[in-house]
Amino acid sequence: MSDRSEIFAGDDPFALSQKWLDAAIDEEINDANAMALSSVDGDGMPNVRMVLLKEIEADAFVFYTNYDSKKGQELTASGKAAFVIHWKTLRRQIRVRGHVTREDGAQADAYFASRSLKSRIGAWASTQSAPLSSRKALVAEAAKMGVTHGLNPKRPPFWGGFRIRPIEIEFWADGEYRLHNRFRWTRSGPDKPWDVQRLYP
Repeated sequence: MSDRSEIFAGDDPFALSQKWLDAAIDEEINDANAMALSSVDGDGMPNVRMVLLKEIEADAFVFYTNYDSKKGQELTASGKAAFVIHWKTLRRQIRVRGHVTREDGAQADAYFASRSLKSRIGAWASTQSAPLSSRKALVAEAAKMGVTHGLNPKRPPFWGGFRIRPIEIEFWADGEYRLHNRFRWTRSGPDKPWDVQRLYP
């Protein structure tokens, strides 16, 4: 750990993740918090899609989605997930693997209330991942939900957050001649101490 440079320095991987995200927000044109989230189905077949990281907590990463969607069902069934965030402008990335739990309480309510009205109505209107006959049908359903739920819709019971508590976090930064810098933080469980190792690129 002694040869970790300034951008890798520190004893808290969540603080380091936040520091990198903050730097990316200043540099990336769009969606600096976009991450490729991976899950697996009941047969072990992987799925990956882009979602938005909404919070880095003291010991976890949080995002929000429809619990009845394909990803919601897979994450609930397995209790595990992985994601990667890559920042092209910074030439850095973070990879995470860990255990998943739902965030469906007051924190999820507060985040849902912070979204735009159209986004909140959209959450009610979309049966995410289910077949859709046409865009016209989706727009009609959104209009119907707007009338039904009004100007202050509550969070749907099928919509909320997932909290990923990692057992592995890897920080990667571009290096000259493809001699990249990689540091992997690992722990045996969510409440265990971290071990940090430099990895070959």
